[in-house]
Amino acid sequence: MPVTTRPARPEDAAPLAALLNRIIAKGGTTAHQTPFDPARMTRHYIAPPLGISCTVAEEEGELIGFQSLVWPEDEGDPFPEGWAIIASFVAEGHAGKGIGRALFAATLEAARAAHVSVIDATIRADNTGGLAYYGAMGFEDYDRLPNVPLRDGSHVDRIRKRFDL
Repeated sequence: MPVTTRPARPEDAAPLAALLNRIIAKGGTTAHQTPFDPARMTRHYIAPPLGISCTVAEEEGELIGFQSLVWPEDEGDPFPEGWAIIASFVAEGHAGKGIGRALFAATLEAARAAHVSVIDATIRADNTGGLAYYGAMGFEDYDRLPNVPLRDGSHVDRIRKRFDL
């Protein structure tokens, strides 16, 4: 059965939290280090105050990925007007099957409707899969944040990529 995409719904919170928690537990591919519960998943991704879109990918009724797009709110790292921030997650064992491309097509549609001018993707430098994915979608490097601390005391650079609409 083909992969389908649709907007995330409140009832997706628990399965999306489980999907993201498996990625967090594996380590090395997300900046998140604290597990999500359904309430936090809803607040952070499905229905955040500055949300533009959150799209899920399904295969045979199973949620196998999601992508969110939000307006920035971090006062410590202001973005220019018109910029939005993307986050993408695909369940283990499903990478490389076109899921990310399908999610990004839906996100681009939402970004255009919201009049986003630039999409920012800030990725851990050791997340080679994420860096390759965003590069394949047409994102270009524009900055590097060196030595960002992790909860375990280690540090990792973050690569900032942009997609101009």
